Amino acid sequence: MTEKMTLAVIYGSARQGRFCDTVANWLIREISDSPVFNLTVIDPARLRASRGVGAAVNPGEWVERKVAEADAFLVVTPEYNHGYPAALKELIDSVYEPWHAKPVAFVSYGGASGGIRAVEQLRQVFGELHAVTLRDGVQFAKAWSKFDAAGNLYKPEEMRAPLFLMMDRLIWWARTLKQARKVTPYNEIAA
Repeated sequence: MTEKMTLAVIYGSARQGRFCDTVANWLIREISDSPVFNLTVIDPARLRASRGVGAAVNPGEWVERKVAEADAFLVVTPEYNHGYPAALKELIDSVYEPWHAKPVAFVSYGGASGGIRAVEQLRQVFGELHAVTLRDGVQFAKAWSKFDAAGNLYKPEEMRAPLFLMMDRLIWWARTLKQARKVTPYNEIAA
């Protein structure tokens, strides 16, 4: 049996009362039994909470450690005003090299577009970080109408096919890039 890789689920919103928790909780329930990945969460709301007086955690160091430990990322992002949230941008930009040569997949949600405009912008950002973004993802158009009050999808079977396709491709990229980083560390390329 091969050693499990680490998959970081990144929450894209830090707003009070955010819908991100509903979408991320569904995602985590669906993939938590993965034989390939151990899951970890990177939440910008935790960063904001840790900035108080006497905070025991340095937010930048915490994000850097979590990103460095991860072999792949799943970003759960809303679309705010045709873009992605500022809290997600701050989290992404707080580190540089730990993103290199790692795959990133997206689960997006929003109004009619399902968050795809936010994802397209994130693809550009992650490209600059030398990360590999997946074409396949999961989108929830009018997300609030897809879940009941307990956070369960009304029609879970409709979302499982795109989720499992995305996960299969994310696993392939995570394994491939992890092996490549072992053979030749990315920061040694063109050094």
